[in-house]
Amino acid sequence: MIDLAVANDEETFERMGDPLAERGIQVHHVPVRERTVALEEPPWEPDEYHVGFVYPGRLMEGGVADALLEVPWLNDHETVLTSRNKAEVLARLGRAGLPVPESVYVSNDVGEDELADVFERFEPPVVVKPNSTTRGVGVAKAHDLDSFLGICDYLSLVHDYRATGDQSFLVQEYLPNATDYRVMVLEGEYVGAVERRLPDAAVSEGQWKHNVHRGAEATGVDLPEEWRELAESVARELEIPFLGVDLLETDDRLVVNETNARPTIDEETKYEPDFYDRLAAAIRTAAGET
Repeated sequence: MIDLAVANDEETFERMGDPLAERGIQVHHVPVRERTVALEEPPWEPDEYHVGFVYPGRLMEGGVADALLEVPWLNDHETVLTSRNKAEVLARLGRAGLPVPESVYVSNDVGEDELADVFERFEPPVVVKPNSTTRGVGVAKAHDLDSFLGICDYLSLVHDYRATGDQSFLVQEYLPNATDYRVMVLEGEYVGAVERRLPDAAVSEGQWKHNVHRGAEATGVDLPEEWRELAESVARELEIPFLGVDLLETDDRLVVNETNARPTIDEETKYEPDFYDRLAAAIRTAAGET
């Protein structure tokens, strides 16, 4: 029996438990955030677990957990860092010839004239997105230059706090009426996808971000082969074993919007039938078993 440490939210932990137990992997919840940890009397023994699922998202907490758990991770520290850096991901994918939204990376502080030049590159509205947040936090839409500069001012205020390590954000084209998909890739191969859609009432009230944590509903879908291959190409380019790839589809385009190396595990019915067989095999490989 392999003992797997899972630092993800409880929802993912609970969904993984029974399917992996049936495949000889015991799942243990190892929460690292919003708690206290006595470093001289840690809550985990160094040899208590064989492998970790994915490295914690908050890097300071991850460092503590990594030191105390002493396990290899299916998705390690470097993969989480890569995926979290939205601008790096888009730059890598763009250089590889994969379709991405038109984007400008802004590292604060930047003068108002430079920001105005950035805004003029796009047809309004534009999307302003903090470079390293998740779940749609801090993402805003600006319809005119004054609104855009105001959003940038708020970001500058936040970045004044020296504890904020990432002082950058993205300005991107807005793709109206785009359909949002989360595609899951494991060990370079497609394992499932969902369409994320806001309820009609939310759209009528002006919501436009299709994050599940913002109220969107995730429905399992069967994607065309070329879309699956695109998501697989993203995972190979970034060299991330278990990856959520976010695609946006409009009438005439399909682009890679973001990636997530700490994806939420959804209901089993939304994945390929052999998903948990392949996930168990990947975990065994990460643990050093052949």
